Amino acid sequence: MLQNAVWIRSPYETGEACPEFYREISLKEGVKSVRLAASAVGMYLAFVNGRRVGDELFAPYWTQYEARLQYQTYDVTTLFAVGGSVELCFLCAQGWAVGTIGFDRLNHNFSDHISLIYELEVEYEDGSRERFSSGEETKVRTSQILSSQIYDGELIDRTAEKKELGPALPENLTVHLIYQEGEAVREQEAVQAVRYFVTPAGERVIDFGQNLSGYVEICTDGMGGGRICLSHAEVLDREGNFYTENLRGAKQRMTYVFSGEEKECLKPFFTWQGFRYVRLDEYPAGEPDLSRFRARVVHSDMKRTGHFVCGNEKINQLYHNVIWGQKSNYIDVPTDCPQRDERLGWTGDAQVFVRTAAINYDIEKFFKKWLKDLAAGQGEKGEVYGIAPNVKLARETNVSAAWGDAAVICPWEIYLAYGDKEVLEAQFESMKAWIEYMHGAGEEEYLWLSGEHYGDWLAMDGGDYVGATSPDYIASAFFAHSTLLFVKAGKVLGRDMSEYERLYENVVRTVKERFMEKGIPVQRTQTAYVLALHFGLCDDRKAAADGLVRMIEENGMRLTTGFVGTPYLLHALTQAGRGDIAYELLFQEKAPSWLFAINRGATTMWEHWDGIRKDGSFWSSDMNSYNHYAYGSVFDWIFGSCVGIRVLEDGAGYRHISIKPLPDKRMGFVKASLETRLGHLESSWYYKGEEVCFEFTVPEGCLAEIELPDGLTQSVRGGRYVYADRKVH
Repeated sequence: MLQNAVWIRSPYETGEACPEFYREISLKEGVKSVRLAASAVGMYLAFVNGRRVGDELFAPYWTQYEARLQYQTYDVTTLFAVGGSVELCFLCAQGWAVGTIGFDRLNHNFSDHISLIYELEVEYEDGSRERFSSGEETKVRTSQILSSQIYDGELIDRTAEKKELGPALPENLTVHLIYQEGEAVREQEAVQAVRYFVTPAGERVIDFGQNLSGYVEICTDGMGGGRICLSHAEVLDREGNFYTENLRGAKQRMTYVFSGEEKECLKPFFTWQGFRYVRLDEYPAGEPDLSRFRARVVHSDMKRTGHFVCGNEKINQLYHNVIWGQKSNYIDVPTDCPQRDERLGWTGDAQVFVRTAAINYDIEKFFKKWLKDLAAGQGEKGEVYGIAPNVKLARETNVSAAWGDAAVICPWEIYLAYGDKEVLEAQFESMKAWIEYMHGAGEEEYLWLSGEHYGDWLAMDGGDYVGATSPDYIASAFFAHSTLLFVKAGKVLGRDMSEYERLYENVVRTVKERFMEKGIPVQRTQTAYVLALHFGLCDDRKAAADGLVRMIEENGMRLTTGFVGTPYLLHALTQAGRGDIAYELLFQEKAPSWLFAINRGATTMWEHWDGIRKDGSFWSSDMNSYNHYAYGSVFDWIFGSCVGIRVLEDGAGYRHISIKPLPDKRMGFVKASLETRLGHLESSWYYKGEEVCFEFTVPEGCLAEIELPDGLTQSVRGGRYVYADRKVH
């Protein structure tokens, strides 16, 4: 479709207001089917005689617009009467392509105005066809959305009169249109308001009890007309007042002007907010009826695949927070946060969480689309910028180790989770380009010693954001790690990878020569030890593990790691035979720790370990998100070690797995399941006195290597297996 369509635009600039493109269509009798195809530079919603087409939000979604722009198709047969005149209308907004994006408040990321393209194809019972396209007879008028921005919210005035702007103008636009590759974004669930209160500052506030991404729907139900204005926030300050400083420039404000109809429900069209609390900036006098307020949770339409529960309520709450962090930030692209003036596809955040994400939800389609945009935004030398899709501000951000490595790590993890080589094939040249970029990044052939990196972002052992661990060491360690994964990917595809095998060997050798002494890291930071252990860069693993444990113990059995070290910390300890220390860190409740935020009432993952300090003060006002999933990567350790399920590299897609649970009495019991491509996989264990009972369900077609703590090993295929009353050392 779209064969006869051309791009069109409004004859007048509408700014932040949302225009409507519309036309009358007369159909003959005997309609058999009607299909609609559409796309926009901006966002769009289609309507037929005022009835909305589909239930997707934010189409055509966010891509690397210079290279690829998605279009959607809809079966709209039921919306068209048999014959007669019908109005086809497209309500449009600026969205990512035209509106304000990023902390620099960049306007017009791709274009300085909204454009639209569409085609309606009608098939009649007699076999004839008729097409109506955007190149003809389309008019433009104003709408009742007087302003709309992703970060700032919308002003919807149901009393506003729509004004004619004239015929649409043809637009000279050259873009590569592709059929939608990613998951649709939809409303997924509703959260009812749980509490109304007045703050010490006299603010009227509604609490939804859960930090989330979405928006508030208000139903008047006999309230009549009037104006309601809501502001959104994640947390309250230590005095209990509404707190918005961490939003930076994002207004997160919704304004509704009601028409006065007997029952009227309003919600946003082209924006969402990250929030738990809403403040009633304007509202009729009196205490609000909470039944009129409902939070609509919005995220990509991914299938839930993983579930987990245990006998420790704080760990259950941690898992709850991990899930809600993913839901809140998987809105077409894997964003860093859903509330402030950012909401960007930060590559580092995406790669540290991808394994956990693939356990919780089926993210294969979601990531395949995003990875193509990452590749499309790479620089001429193979650079992978800090965010994808890449926008103008990102070309001024760092090309950083661990962030750029998403180009290699994410395709590999998606392959392991789902077993489809296609993602490796599709991303192979992108992966290769990133490896070659690191190879040529500095004067040292086998080290990466140049550039400005994010380091061990937000680690607690440094005086600034990047932490104390040497960025040169981190960069060179990831150079080795990604090269190894690239070699593995190439071999899966049957490629000759001997050149890159030699490169990997040289990088590892040179890293050891420069950054290791007597088989352990020269620099004594927790993250330095973690990377050496997890990436196989140290010759004396026992000494490195002992050094890491000593640093943890000297810090009061607490971690100091940031975005780079934390995802691998518990893995490195467990692989070195110190699962006991991994559990001590998991159960630690003093900051910095996972449970510190739980004790502070967190319902999603925090960006910073002590985003809210013990005394109730804030760590920062300018970079302090309370819905940032990166540290939620701890769940892939819980699933892989505590539960004990890991995919083996020769059996991607859970065809060959290891089940090696690591019980701890403080967990009480554990039960976890995953819907794999082969079927239902489950692992559970529970204590009976000092002994443990294990129960496993292995899907057909899967080979599982079972290893219990008492030394029992067994290779099994599909079926249910019970091991009762086992000794645990």
